[in-house]
Amino acid sequence: MNIAWKEIKKNKIRFLILGSIVFLVSLLTFIISGLANGLSQDNAALIKNLPNGQFYMTKDANETYNLSRIHSRTQDEILNKQSDAVAFSIQMGFLNDHEEKQRSIAFVTSTHSEFFQNVNKGEIILDRSMEDEGIKIGDILTNNQYKGQFIVKGFVDQSKFSHAPVAYISVEDYKEMYKVNEMQLLFIPGDDSTQVAADLQSFSKNEFLNTIASYKAEQMSLNMIIWFLVVISGMLFAIFFYMMNVQKIGLYGILKAIGVKTSVLFKMMWTQMVFITIIALCISIVISQVFNLMAPKGMPFHLTPEATIQLSIIFLIIGFIGATLSGIQIKKVEPLQAIQQGES
Repeated sequence: MNIAWKEIKKNKIRFLILGSIVFLVSLLTFIISGLANGLSQDNAALIKNLPNGQFYMTKDANETYNLSRIHSRTQDEILNKQSDAVAFSIQMGFLNDHEEKQRSIAFVTSTHSEFFQNVNKGEIILDRSMEDEGIKIGDILTNNQYKGQFIVKGFVDQSKFSHAPVAYISVEDYKEMYKVNEMQLLFIPGDDSTQVAADLQSFSKNEFLNTIASYKAEQMSLNMIIWFLVVISGMLFAIFFYMMNVQKIGLYGILKAIGVKTSVLFKMMWTQMVFITIIALCISIVISQVFNLMAPKGMPFHLTPEATIQLSIIFLIIGFIGATLSGIQIKKVEPLQAIQQGES
């Protein structure tokens, strides 16, 4: 332990450079993770806010929710058997405000349920982002496919789909607008997957989210960048400690000659790795959390403490692996040969 601290004090610049690189890589990773989580919420908060359960759509829809049509008889049978089950539909569309300004909306309707907003005919409940855009309770909104008018009855938080605010409308209004009689999806809360009908396909929440093309492509790209940065950090540790170890072959030979065990040398290297990584991570965590609080309201940025802790643990593990791989040469050092090499 004392040897590790002495070496850090002696080679401050080297370790400062490594710490700076780890700090920058980890900060970038936290920022991208926050963007990934924020975009995930902005894309599918409507689904993510539901409890764990099973989603059902027709098999012939080919895992495309807006092509699914649940037969009314099947829907009634399931809703009668499962008291907490709900049938719902999602359809992208537009609303016109009193100034005839068109706004992109995800219309959502459902049978009576605690998981969705229940509204009467002619009423509408909107995601709160619409309130920020100037829409108020009591405003009259119209749709080109709807003969009547919608009266804004309220707002809800974190209710978006496909990066559009959700607008809850009644089943009657939905059927009139889209000229359909069937609902698209069924949702049954709980972790048990049961085959409720032969023509229906079941999905867990994560499986259903991955059937949304924009969500899957977006998250896959961002997660690939995150893991790429994590791997880069491991490679940086491996390269840095490898170069350090090459320069200290003579020192290792002397230490082994006087009876210092290889395990002690590895502990010295691990101590240095942990010290540098923890300091770099602490600084990047503080900065990323400050950014999380100060990010512009319209920016989809959401960095949770859970995600921060998970990434920090991953960085420590990757750093440990990288440092350990670079230290394999320490085990192979022969005292006499290393001393001779160091003298030459």
